[in-house]
This record gives sequence, C-alpha cells and structure tokens, in this order.
Amino acid sequence: MSSDRGIILLAHGSRDPLWREPIERVAARIREQDAQAIVTCAYLELTEPDLRAAAAQLLAQGVRAIRVVPMFLGLGRHAREDLPRLVGELRQRHPQMELTLQPAIGEDARLLDLMAQIALS
Repeated sequence: MSSDRGIILLAHGSRDPLWREPIERVAARIREQDAQAIVTCAYLELTEPDLRAAAAQLLAQGVRAIRVVPMFLGLGRHAREDLPRLVGELRQRHPQMELTLQPAIGEDARLLDLMAQIALS
C-alpha cells in the first residue's frame, strides 16, 4: 500500500471500553500483513475518535486518499443513511482528499462464507 493512502475502519462505538478491541485487532492484523499500511479506527458514537478526527489524523500524516471500511454486519440506518452523509461532509471539508466508502463488511460474500464455516465447525 502506498504511504499516501490510508484506511479507516469505521465501527459503531460503545460505552464499554472492551468493545473496541476486535476492531483494533483488525487494524493490527492489517499492519502485520502490510507494514506500509496506514490504518486507524473510527467510531460513529460513544467512542473516540469519530470519522472526522480519524480523517484529520491521516491527513496530518500525509495521507491523500482514504478508504472507509464500515465494520457492520447488517445494513441498518447507520450504513444506509449516516455513513453516506458523514462521508459527504468530509468530502466537502477536504476536497483535496480522495475518499472512498466501501460497502459494509457484512455484504462481502467472503465474510459470510467464513461465518458459515465457523458456525459449522
């Protein structure tokens, strides 16, 4: 991965500080698999940093293209309505930044297959 590209893993958030650990472990796995990867986590509510702060952090590190990966299994209101609005606001705030919003992680057939395999094992 190029050093001017970054990834934001975006999750819901929780008051429980242990809740964020799985998302942070995904970020750590990304770093293990690609030492050049610039990845951070962001949360919609109840946990810091939010999407705006995470994007600002990456921009300060020289990142010019950000891929936002929603870490949601389902397509609730957050994935359908809130995320596109938040990404749109970021695009207006930082027009120089290339910002890509990926589909929710739960829409990926590879993850669905893996969850089925885990349930069957």
